[in-house]
Amino acid sequence: MTGVIRAGSPGVLSWDSMADPKDRYPDNAPGRYYVDTQCIDCDVCRVTAPNNFRREEDKGYSFVSRQPETPEEEAACQEAIDSCPVEAIGNDGEPAAEAPEAPGARSEAG
Repeated sequence: MTGVIRAGSPGVLSWDSMADPKDRYPDNAPGRYYVDTQCIDCDVCRVTAPNNFRREEDKGYSFVSRQPETPEEEAACQEAIDSCPVEAIGNDGEPAAEAPEAPGARSEAG
């Protein structure tokens, strides 16, 4: 694991790291958002985006139960990323499926 120790609130140091797609939990729904093994089960993501995150009860961690389907869910998942105290939530940047081209639209290829 790599990272940088940075000063947070006065007198508090935190480990600055990013979610690692190689360490994602297998419970995560397929797609670009995921939770990795750094999760400390703090509940922030489940409160922030309850439609998209659940808790693995036996092992005590969160995972993406459903990828966002609306702009509101997308915003909630981004807020969960921004709020995660250990940066265990990732977005691998894979684009959402593209909508089919409208009839009569011209492609740039020619």
